[in-house]
Amino acid sequence: MNEIFYRPIGLVHSPFKEPKGTPIQASGAKGIQGKIEVFPEFVSGLKDLEGFSHMILIYHLHLIKETKLEVKPFLDNQTHGIFATRAPGRPNPIGISVVRLVDIDQNILTVKDLDIIDGTPLLDIKPYISEFDYRNVTKNGWYKENVHNLSESKDDGRFI
Repeated sequence: MNEIFYRPIGLVHSPFKEPKGTPIQASGAKGIQGKIEVFPEFVSGLKDLEGFSHMILIYHLHLIKETKLEVKPFLDNQTHGIFATRAPGRPNPIGISVVRLVDIDQNILTVKDLDIIDGTPLLDIKPYISEFDYRNVTKNGWYKENVHNLSESKDDGRFI
């Protein structure tokens, strides 16, 4: 199969200047505010986005230098397969976060609950629609033991 290339549509601006200390999931970043800068050629794509309270941000984890298929994730001391984790050092370093949309001013989106490092290239924005995106999850795998530690967990630099 041929390689796939993506072109960023914007940049994330956040208070987090490095991975270490960054919340490990958007739900652990309650109230953290940042800005999404959409490049001028994509601004018309923001039409009607203001009608949504939340968005899904898809972005390139640009600081990842190493990929591993088995990792010790942030919320556990055991090794797990990368696809059974949310760890960033993936074969395709793509991140997703659900953030709260606060305001849109031309090409600048103000968001809250941001867990993304400053300067991260943004690949796409999708509206979060509860009827499409919410699922009543019945199994959380190995996370069930430690997911209660999410709000205190921060990146400790192990994946860069």
